[in-house]
Amino acid sequence: MKPLGRFVVTLLATGLMAGPAVAQDAAEPGTGAMLRGLDRIDATTTDLELRNGATAPFGDLEITLKECRYPMGNPSGDAYAYLSIRQDGRDLFDGWMIASSPALNALDHFRYDIWVLRCTLPGNVQDPAQAPVAPPEPVAPQDGEEAPVD
Repeated sequence: MKPLGRFVVTLLATGLMAGPAVAQDAAEPGTGAMLRGLDRIDATTTDLELRNGATAPFGDLEITLKECRYPMGNPSGDAYAYLSIRQDGRDLFDGWMIASSPALNALDHFRYDIWVLRCTLPGNVQDPAQAPVAPPEPVAPQDGEEAPVD
């Protein structure tokens, strides 16, 4: 190889190796994630709210959220979640899903689709047992009754 050719190859190689050293956006961890599941046979969608480390069923699947991250200072921004999805003890998916690009690294399943909507922040994930109870609706007076006075 000619000296000029070696120089060009060396220059290109060092330029390619420097590429990953470019600063990436800093990410903050969320406390959990909001996922959406689609059952193609029933044509229904279900939103799943999971804490980091929690597992939830969706149809025949078991979905485990290992971690959720979002761009620093932008909690409603481009979230990405590390999910493990199993069916009947078999691993179907284990990796990162990105909210803005669900097809980039998707679950390949004939019946179900799962995608990330956003990360949840401290205080946003609610235990259904601790959900606030709605106040009772007022009862309309029936014929011949007077309306209650507060």
